[in-house]
Amino acid sequence: MKKILAILMALAMIFSLAACSGADKSSQQGGGSKPEITGVKDLAVEAGQQIDVMEGVKANDAEDGDLTAMITVEASPSLEFKGGKATPEKAGDYELVYSVTDKSGETAEAYATLTVTKKTGEAVLLKEFDFSTTEAKDDHGWKASIAEGVDASGTLKDGAFVFEIKNPGEGDGAIRFVKEGFALSAADYRIKIWAKSSAPTYAHFIARDEKAEEWTTFNALWNVRIDETMRAIDLSFTSEGEGSAELMLNLGKITPNPDNAADTTPENFTVTIDKVEIYEIVGEETLEPLYTGEFAGSGAFVEAGDGAAAEVAYEDGAAVVKISSYPTEGGVWSIKANLEIPNVTIAQGEKYNYSFKISGEHAQGGECLVESATRYHEARANFNAISVPEGEEVTVTGTFVAEANVDDPVIRMQIGNPSEGVTANTLKITEFVFNKVGGDKETKKTIEAFAPIGKGTPYEKSEQYPWETFNGTDEDNEHGVGTIWTKDGSLFYRIDDGGTVDWHNKLICPITLPGDSYFVVEITAKATKPVSCGFFLNPQGGWDPRVSEGIDFTTEEQTFTFETTDTFVMDMGCELLFQFGSEATAALGDVVIEFTNIKIYQRSVL
Repeated sequence: MKKILAILMALAMIFSLAACSGADKSSQQGGGSKPEITGVKDLAVEAGQQIDVMEGVKANDAEDGDLTAMITVEASPSLEFKGGKATPEKAGDYELVYSVTDKSGETAEAYATLTVTKKTGEAVLLKEFDFSTTEAKDDHGWKASIAEGVDASGTLKDGAFVFEIKNPGEGDGAIRFVKEGFALSAADYRIKIWAKSSAPTYAHFIARDEKAEEWTTFNALWNVRIDETMRAIDLSFTSEGEGSAELMLNLGKITPNPDNAADTTPENFTVTIDKVEIYEIVGEETLEPLYTGEFAGSGAFVEAGDGAAAEVAYEDGAAVVKISSYPTEGGVWSIKANLEIPNVTIAQGEKYNYSFKISGEHAQGGECLVESATRYHEARANFNAISVPEGEEVTVTGTFVAEANVDDPVIRMQIGNPSEGVTANTLKITEFVFNKVGGDKETKKTIEAFAPIGKGTPYEKSEQYPWETFNGTDEDNEHGVGTIWTKDGSLFYRIDDGGTVDWHNKLICPITLPGDSYFVVEITAKATKPVSCGFFLNPQGGWDPRVSEGIDFTTEEQTFTFETTDTFVMDMGCELLFQFGSEATAALGDVVIEFTNIKIYQRSVL
């Protein structure tokens, strides 16, 4: 009997423990899932005005239903809320914390920033840009030479030097883009003419020695192909001493193969030349290797954030960056592939050079930086870009004068943006060398752009036409060409070659803004194709944008309005900055953005 009783007691104990275990589990889980708060967003209000921070905010729970009435809001610095409404009197940023707890004790939180601006007067027009005046034009000494009887013209038009050719004549010299009297010193020269054609055609690019008694060339490129893509025609030559050259791009009739008469210069086409870049190079340079990356089990590391995942492996002397997923948010900086430069210290003002080979399973664009492994942009010596075509190996190289001292340098490739349709990628890196550059070599670069407004034109110092462009190719990056002009009361910005990162195609306008004021920027524009950019109102000389927004231009005219939420202590030199450039922009081909209205309104603090 005692044995049976003991068994019964043991069973009772087991059932009791099971019941307790079940109760504990229910308590740990809180009886269900967490509630969810929706509709929370950043807010702005003027000091002294009431704001309802609960407008549009809701809370819901799977078990308890609508919990909106249970939401509490706390602010830091503190604000007094009544029914979700408050009247802040002091300007500044307030951090808002929304919280709600369901019946089972589960709590959810959401966060937002309330920006309180100072009291101001009515908005008044501070600046309206006038695009109606016909601008002065500068051909930089380049002329169109058209043979008698040839139906063609060459003139400055729409921010470029444009040849409209109905028929090309009977010889290559019947149509010429020419610059006479180009002064030479004892130096190496490199001339790059950035051109495109509405139909594939040919050209000869010739540098003729004007001082020679007989017709003699320093160098020439024959049968150069020009197609619909804006690209550089690149000619190099050496001058042994002082002299002069006639530079000419011959666009007349060219048939490279006499046995194939069909392969020749077409009729009824247009050649557009955006700019000419001239390099004068003197002296010699030497390269002192400071580090060579062998990638035998070390030498690289990868950082991934914003939902991205990547790692580095080593195969046959190569560093292999394997990106298994790109970021769900963030940008190009979300994945960083770093090439280490151990035992090297970079000194500000010194000249360095690096190169490495890289190939990709899929196309990959991004930024290539020389900066601190641990301090990132706070100790950055150089800023560059990379563009890796799908399935191809390219050599990335850079020569730079260090902008900062860096004790722990790396080559940092920021590659968080994928090509369209790509979800994973593999990049293979080999033959990495980092050098110190010595010698007395100097390169002077001159850009002769045909945009009729902005830097390098008669309107360079004009308040009426302060607009200018910055192109990636202006600093010898592979991509980024564009131009601007005004016509019929509008400002036009044409991207002829879209860059792969957002600073490859920039439209810039410097402007001085008064202190102790808020500003409203109003932009009315459309584009020949849908294209996106970042828009910034940024103080000059640093990076602290007071407006930082994205704009999606479409073929339909739209008006975009942006407001600042803080003030300058004093009058401040700023810039209106439109930054284009991405893999999607590069894939567009030519795109023209037409600005019909840009105004800035001022709201002075009372």
